[in-house]
Amino acid sequence: MTTYSQDKTESDRRVLELLSQNFGNISTAATEIINLEAILNLPKGTEHFIADIHGESEAFRHILKNASGNIKRKVNEIFSTSLREDDIRQLCSLIYYPERKLALIRSTEKDLENFYQITLHQLIKVLQSVSSKYSRSKVRKSLPSEFAYIIEELLHESPSEENKQPYYNRIIESIISTGQAEVFIRAISHVIQHLSIDQLHLLGDIYDRGDGAHLVLDTLLSYRDFDIQWGNHDVLWMGAACGNEACIANVLRISLRYGNMTTLEDGYGINLVPLATFAMEKYGDDPCDIFMPKDNSDEEPLSDKNRRLIAKMHKAIAIIQFKLEGQIIERHPEWNMGERRLLHLIDLKDSTIKLNGKTYPLKDSNLPTLNPSDPYALTEEEKVLMEKLTHSFLVSDKLKSHISIFYSHGSLYAVHNSNLLFHASMPLNEDGTLKDVAVNGKPYHGKELLQQIELLMRSAVNSDTPDQERKNAVDYYLYAWCGPDSPLFDKARMTTFERYFIANKETHQEEKGWYYHLRDNEEICDMILDAFGVFGEHRHIINGHVPVMVGSGENPVKANGKLMVIDGGFSKAYHDTTGIAGYTLVYHSRGFELVQHEPFTSAEEAVKNGTDIISTNRLVELSSHRMRVRDTDRGRELLGQIEELRELLYAYRRGLIKERK
Repeated sequence: MTTYSQDKTESDRRVLELLSQNFGNISTAATEIINLEAILNLPKGTEHFIADIHGESEAFRHILKNASGNIKRKVNEIFSTSLREDDIRQLCSLIYYPERKLALIRSTEKDLENFYQITLHQLIKVLQSVSSKYSRSKVRKSLPSEFAYIIEELLHESPSEENKQPYYNRIIESIISTGQAEVFIRAISHVIQHLSIDQLHLLGDIYDRGDGAHLVLDTLLSYRDFDIQWGNHDVLWMGAACGNEACIANVLRISLRYGNMTTLEDGYGINLVPLATFAMEKYGDDPCDIFMPKDNSDEEPLSDKNRRLIAKMHKAIAIIQFKLEGQIIERHPEWNMGERRLLHLIDLKDSTIKLNGKTYPLKDSNLPTLNPSDPYALTEEEKVLMEKLTHSFLVSDKLKSHISIFYSHGSLYAVHNSNLLFHASMPLNEDGTLKDVAVNGKPYHGKELLQQIELLMRSAVNSDTPDQERKNAVDYYLYAWCGPDSPLFDKARMTTFERYFIANKETHQEEKGWYYHLRDNEEICDMILDAFGVFGEHRHIINGHVPVMVGSGENPVKANGKLMVIDGGFSKAYHDTTGIAGYTLVYHSRGFELVQHEPFTSAEEAVKNGTDIISTNRLVELSSHRMRVRDTDRGRELLGQIEELRELLYAYRRGLIKERK
C-alpha cells in the first residue's frame, strides 16, 4: 500500500486537498473506504449488448422491458412451485407493461383489492431478487422519490418475521386503502426493469429500414447507463443533420425504398411535399417500376396510388444522390473513389453504360434531369428542392436532440471490461497487419485511425472549427458511410447505382475488406486486441453490421471465442435471411450468454395474452469464478479511489493535512 509522505509532489498534495473537501476528517474518509471495499465484493452488474436495431422500436423496447428474458427467468425461479405457468406469464406481462396491463385488469377483475394485495407482495419479491446484487445506495437512486422510503422498507423487511409482520402488512394495506396501489405497482415494475440491466451497449445502426428509430432514441433519452458505437447508418443520419446533402439524399432514398416515412415525417417533421411535387412533375408518366418500395408483410400494405408516388419520389432522390455524391468525390481525390462517379459513363441514346470495358444495358434510361454534357450538375429545380430539404433537416429540433445522443453517449469504438466494441470492421492488409488509412493527409492504423476519424467527424459539429475544415469534416460523413477503407463499411465499393440500373449481377458485387476474411483467425483477433490495449484472461471483440446467417448454420461466435458477431437481424427485412429476429449478448457475473430472439408479435399481444419474445439462451463462455465488481473497469476505478482515501487518512493522522469540522 502506498502512503502519503513529505516528499510527495505538490500536485499530489493538491489532489488530497481537493479530496478532503468531500471527506473532511478521518471518520468520513474511513466510512467511504468501508463502503467502497464492500461494493468491490458485490456481483458484477449485468451488461447487455445489442446491434443493428434498424428502427425496430417495439421489439427493442420489449427486450429492454423483459431484460432479454432475464426478468421471466427470475420470476420462474421465485414462483415456479407456487404459480401456474399462465399466472407467471401474466405477472411478467404486468412488469413489462404495467400501465396497459392494469387498465385491462381493472376492466375484468372482480376483487381488485385482493389482486392488489397479492400482486404487491409478488412484485416486492421480484424486486428483492433483481436488486440483491446492488448496494442499497444504488438501489435507492433508482427508486422514484415519492415512494423511495416505502419501497426501501418493504425491500429490507420480511413479511414472515414475527416482530415485523404487522408492520409490513400494514404498509401494503395502507398503499391500497389510500388509492395508491396502481401507482405503486407501476413504480415497482419500472424499477425492476431498470435494475435488470446494469449497462446497455448499442453496437450501431439504430437508423433505417424500420419505422421507429426516433422511438428507440426517445427511449434512450430516459434511460440510465448506455453507450453507442456508431454504425454506418447512424453516421449517414449524423451527416444529414450536419447538412451534408449527399447524406440527406441517401437517408431519403433508403426511407422511400422501404416505404417508411414515419421517422422522417412523424418523428422529425421533415417536409416531403416539395420532393413529391418535384417527382410528379418530372416522372408523372414514368411507371418507375424498379423504384417500387419493398413490401413489409407485417404492416398494412400501401395503396397502389401511394406505392407509385413513393416510387417516383424514390427515383427522383436517387438521381439527385448520384449527382451529389459525384460532386463530393470530385472535391476529394484523396478518397480514391473516382470509379464511383458513373453518370458520365451513361449513353442515353443507346440506353447503356460502359463499366470496366464492358457495356451493359440499362434497366431504366428515362433520366430527364441528366445533362450528358454536365451529368453531375443539379438542375435549377433540383437545387431549389435540395435547399428546401436541407433546411427541413437543419431546423428539426427533435433531430438535433436525437443526433446529439450519438455525440454525448457514442464513439467509433469503446472498451468495456476487456471487450473491444466497434460496429463493423478494422481495416487490415492481406497479411493480417493493420492497414494504414489516410485521414487529413496522414496515415494511421488501428486504434489511432479510429481516434483520428472520430476527431474529424466531431469537428463538423464544433462551433470553433474553421469554416473550410468544417466543410471537409461534413463531407467526410459520406466517406464514413461508403468509403472503401472506412471502418464502418470496409468494402471495395457500394454498388447502389448498379443494383438499380443494371440487371447483370456481376456488377453488384461489393468485395469485402480483409477483416471480414480474417476475423475467424484467433491470432488476428489477439493482434487487434493488443493494438487497442485490451487485456485480461477473457477478452473479446464484439461486432454487429453483417447479419449472421443462422438459418444456414453460421456461428456468431468466431476465432475460438475471441470474436462475437451479434447482428442477428432485428430488422424485419432480414428475418428471412438470418432465420431469427436478433441477438442480445448478456454478460453477467457468471459469464457470457447469447440470447437468440424469435420475431416479436406486438405489445398489444403481450398485454392481452401474456405473450413474450421467445428467446433461446446459449452459454458462450463460463467464468471460472463468479465475477465481482473488483474484476471490472469500475472496480479498478474504485481501487484507485480507495488508495487515494488511504493516503488521505495517513495525511490526517500525521497532521500533514488538517481535518475539517
